[in-house]
Amino acid sequence: MKIALIGYGKMGHMIEEIALSRGHEIVSIIDIDNQQDFDSPEFRTADVAIEFTAPHVAYDNYLRAFAQGVKVVSGSTGWLKEHGEEVRRLCTEGGQTLFWSSNFSLGVTVFRAVNRYLARIMNQFPSYSPSMEEVHHIHKLDHPSGTAITLAEELVGEVERLDGWQFGQLTQPDGSVEGTTTVAADRLRIDSVRRGEVPGIHSIRWDSDADEITITHSAHSRRGFALGAVLAAEYTAHHTGLLTMEDLFQFTIHNS
Repeated sequence: MKIALIGYGKMGHMIEEIALSRGHEIVSIIDIDNQQDFDSPEFRTADVAIEFTAPHVAYDNYLRAFAQGVKVVSGSTGWLKEHGEEVRRLCTEGGQTLFWSSNFSLGVTVFRAVNRYLARIMNQFPSYSPSMEEVHHIHKLDHPSGTAITLAEELVGEVERLDGWQFGQLTQPDGSVEGTTTVAADRLRIDSVRRGEVPGIHSIRWDSDADEITITHSAHSRRGFALGAVLAAEYTAHHTGLLTMEDLFQFTIHNS
């Protein structure tokens, strides 16, 4: 398979390493200083472009890749609110293909399934109040993380007494704290922590007067994310439309 890389930071380098080890070819690498290569013959030969860039440029990267007839796999977040409907239209009516996930880790995909199943159970027990914390490295600028938002939306979708999520507190690398722990009763609170070089930790807590249930996913490195992105690219090469991790890994969870 021929792969183009859009974004060549730490994730881009790791994706390149894994793609090559799996027998794929990197035909184009586009970073901030060679944007003109979107229009190159090399880029157009790609079966799939894997995009990991900043939230404010992701949507434009999709459009430039689509204009060249190249499918996209992307882990960039932050564009959904403004451009989500347009991207969905392009993929369902316009013939384009985007495989998008806020997190490509297989472990996180399993964790999301567990989160939905547990939320379905806890919907029956209103004495438990859920909250969430995500921890990431100091270089991550957005908060809460895209993965936390995905987890929150899936949890809220299963719990009738919740009507959305709300950001709570941000703990900065220097230990200073901003925000609040007070949120509406029908909102799921998400707290964020930025420290060190943590690849990513997501914890969901269900607390009651009697006890507490917590589920946690902790990434040991970014390698799991990179491998998942390459697996997604392999899937995308043979499929079309708006694709997600639920298409790549299909877990069946029966109602309790």
